[in-house]
Amino acid sequence: MEGGAIAQFLPLILIFAIMYFLLIRPQQKKMKEHQAMVEAVRRGDQVITQGGVIGKVSKVKEGENEIEVEIAEGVKIRVVKSTIAQVLNKTEPAK
Repeated sequence: MEGGAIAQFLPLILIFAIMYFLLIRPQQKKMKEHQAMVEAVRRGDQVITQGGVIGKVSKVKEGENEIEVEIAEGVKIRVVKSTIAQVLNKTEPAK
C-alpha cells in the first residue's frame, strides 16, 4: 500500500525537481549577480537603467538606495539602484 502512495507522488516530485533546476535556481543566481553588480557601482561608471536611460554615475548615496546619474551636461537625475540594468564602463578604483 505504501509503495503505491510513493509511486503516485514520484512524478510530482520529479516535476518539482526539474522545475527547480531549470527555472528557480538560475533565476536566483541571476538575482545574486545583479545584486553584486548594483552594490559595486561607483562614481564614474556608465550605466543603463531599466527604462533605457544611459548616463554616468555622479554620486552614490551609501546609506540610501539611490544614485545620481548625469544623463547630459549639467542634467542629473536620481535613480533607484535596483533599476540599473547594466554597467557599460567600469572606472578603475582609486588607489
